Amino acid sequence: MSTPIQGFSKLSKAEKIDWVSQTFTQGDPETKSLLTQYWHEDKDLQKLHDEFIENTLSNFYVPLGIAPNFLINDHLYAIPMAIEESSVVAAASKAAKFWGTRGGFKTEVLGTEKIGQVHFFFQGDPKKLNTFFAHIKPILLADCASLTANMEKRGGGISNLSLRDKTSDLAHYFQIHAVFQTADAMGANFINSCLEQFAATLKRESQQYDGFSKEEQSVEVVMSILSNYVPNCTVKATVSCPVADLEGIDGASGAIFAEKMVQAVAIAKAEPHRAVTHNKGIMNGVDAVVLATGNDFRAIEAGVHAYAAKNGSYSSLTHASIENGVFSFWIELPLALGTVGGLTNLHPLVKWSLAVLQKPSAERLMEIVAVAGLAQNFAALHSLVTSGIQKGHMKMHLLNILNQLGATAQEKEQLVAYFKEQTATHSLVVSSFEALRKNGHL
Repeated sequence: MSTPIQGFSKLSKAEKIDWVSQTFTQGDPETKSLLTQYWHEDKDLQKLHDEFIENTLSNFYVPLGIAPNFLINDHLYAIPMAIEESSVVAAASKAAKFWGTRGGFKTEVLGTEKIGQVHFFFQGDPKKLNTFFAHIKPILLADCASLTANMEKRGGGISNLSLRDKTSDLAHYFQIHAVFQTADAMGANFINSCLEQFAATLKRESQQYDGFSKEEQSVEVVMSILSNYVPNCTVKATVSCPVADLEGIDGASGAIFAEKMVQAVAIAKAEPHRAVTHNKGIMNGVDAVVLATGNDFRAIEAGVHAYAAKNGSYSSLTHASIENGVFSFWIELPLALGTVGGLTNLHPLVKWSLAVLQKPSAERLMEIVAVAGLAQNFAALHSLVTSGIQKGHMKMHLLNILNQLGATAQEKEQLVAYFKEQTATHSLVVSSFEALRKNGHL
């Protein structure tokens, strides 16, 4: 059993690699060559990557692809997607092509409010606390003036402050609930800085407030932090067309295809087990664009899934209907995104991705990300209600299997051609590969 190491963060990168190798991989000589082969030959670029996080050993590459032909509000986009899962980029591209000839995607930003909270305990009279909060509210804002000045110049700032009584959920628990506008920044650092100032002001003013007893003056601030649940920072993306325009999809009538799509969404609304997988497919598209544009996909995931359960049961994020002969398919998502600050100013590929997207505002990026999620879900449901998901997915996964088997370029070419006409199950790919290698032909 290894013993804890002291001062690991102070070691050089090479020393860290040596320690990990000797301690956990039995001194495997390939450890160093494996990790160093992923270092960038440009030392300045590698240093930039090293400084993104702590204790960096190497770079972990994820493919960056492009899904072209997205017609969004009558404007054409090619969407960068960073993801390791087969078929995601292909599915998004297929959906973009499909809807590009049927009017494209329409989007609307419904709100841009972001939330932060100061969580504290108060043992005294809630009525006194309400009076106290009314007294200090202008002081809270004034104490934050230096923090909000630059944001206000860009059209953002603090748009509302309120006191929330949460004692029905937890004894003596209250919040200062703050609403922010952060323009084109995601705004986490700005929001958290304001909240910490609110907490300091709250504590200072409570100790000086004549309306409190001595015991009531001991307001206990527990923490001050933004929320990644942003139900009022949302965007809607929609596609629609006459049912007649869906005619002939995989040999089915347009009416049957549309009805199956509506039924598939209805199942995901009613059944949480299905809804989780349904929404995971949406997040394949969402996360890939969020990551490519240097945003925090973990925050987006947490907020989106909370939104999916906002009515008390986890449910579908997409909706579908047939009305007056028109099929409509849409999504509403909470997306707190930024196009300035953070990695957007540092990571060269993030800069490139935003340039490909024509340097969007935060609101425009919300629209693009929502479209990617909607496209991904449409493509998945399209497959599920017609040919099934595995036929297309396994063909895209085929190269992964062949790479695992160590196939040569010539063998890959022959096997890809061979599986164009049949479903590529894992066992069939392995047996076909073995037959090709043994006999020289299929």
